Amino acid sequence: MTATPTMNIPTGTALVVVDLQNDFCAGPVAAARFPGDPARLARVAARTATAVDRARALGVEVLFVRFLGDVALQGPAWRRRDAALGKRPKCLEGSWGAEFHAAVPRPGEAVFTKQACFDAFLDPAFEPHLHARGIQHLVLTGLFADVCVDSTARTAFQRGFHLTVLRDCTAALHLTDQDVLRFMARVYGARITDLDDGQPFTLPELPEDATMPGSSDFPESADASAGAGQS
Repeated sequence: MTATPTMNIPTGTALVVVDLQNDFCAGPVAAARFPGDPARLARVAARTATAVDRARALGVEVLFVRFLGDVALQGPAWRRRDAALGKRPKCLEGSWGAEFHAAVPRPGEAVFTKQACFDAFLDPAFEPHLHARGIQHLVLTGLFADVCVDSTARTAFQRGFHLTVLRDCTAALHLTDQDVLRFMARVYGARITDLDDGQPFTLPELPEDATMPGSSDFPESADASAGAGQS
């Protein structure tokens, strides 16, 4: 007799949807900023929406994080950078660009706001919510992998949270996807996987003889390794 596999219902896990907003993944502002094919952003948005549906079906809490870039919310360094680089503010409060795209919070689902900053933990309500809900494992999706997703992952790791990043539910803006995902795996110990790979919302236990990845597990060019340090 063949045993029927059972679904391992995740506990202590939350799916975090980062900045899936129109100015980042739909419309002319997103298309003008993204260096690759805008269809890539559409695919990321669609896959993230699927991840949200699956998480809800499993009873995994979904947390939405949004960015607001109004000048009134920007610090002096942010305003100076934008002036120097000719950047225009994005995701203005109350605008179409700031609205969620593809996946929209349901009534009762938590929404956290980053006021002209990258890191979800800079919303003072974010980390207390995680602790109150007993969340220890964050599954990260959204945009951009090398900006707000990475910033949130960095703080999460330092605060003691386990990390999974869904590769097909994110994209990088300034770096290659491969480089930033490899960085998060190496430095934060993030599990990098796809939505359809096994059970992405369940954090797998490490075997007793598990070892941390060494440099041979993440090959890189001689130029890149020459200046690389260890964290």
